[in-house]
Amino acid sequence: MTPFTTLTGIAAPLPMANVDTDKIIPARFLKTIERKGLGRAAFADMRFNDDGSEKPEFVLNKEPYRQAEILVAHENFGCGSSREHAPWALLDFGIRCVIAPDFADIFFNNSFKNGVLPIRLPREICDQLMEDARLGANARITIDLPRQVVVRPNGEEIPFEVDALRKHRLLHGLDDIGETMQRAAVIEGFEQKQRAAQPWLYG
Repeated sequence: MTPFTTLTGIAAPLPMANVDTDKIIPARFLKTIERKGLGRAAFADMRFNDDGSEKPEFVLNKEPYRQAEILVAHENFGCGSSREHAPWALLDFGIRCVIAPDFADIFFNNSFKNGVLPIRLPREICDQLMEDARLGANARITIDLPRQVVVRPNGEEIPFEVDALRKHRLLHGLDDIGETMQRAAVIEGFEQKQRAAQPWLYG
């Protein structure tokens, strides 16, 4: 995964609660296990008409939010099914951080595993960030993961909580496999001891 350290970018306001994974990526796009290209399917039913034309009123179809890297939403973001394609689609679109009052647990966990940082902040703070986001490209928001703060365009710093292990993985671009491979020497040493102690198990 690409390491996540400090991100300064355009935030898109999505003032909706209960944005489920079928809204994030509809079920018809789940036939692939390829992550690339899924950005086109992100919020497909909200972004596109049946003929494939864009719905001009949807935020991600407007400038400057086509280049959004941060999404600010309301409660229970990512509810519904457990599809891992949801964070894949967000990431491929360019979204690296979602800020909301709370998240569905499975989506929350899947996001960390795929390099998307979900940040829980109170509803009133999310509403303030949405107002910031509505100011457009000149009102960029900064996510400082090392210091665990969201920095508003006016310079105000808002602290957020994140699990220490998940923070470590994001900072170093590690998924579950990458985390395991950091311990490759220890694992190999254990295997060598096992082979020496129980050679019959290893042929």
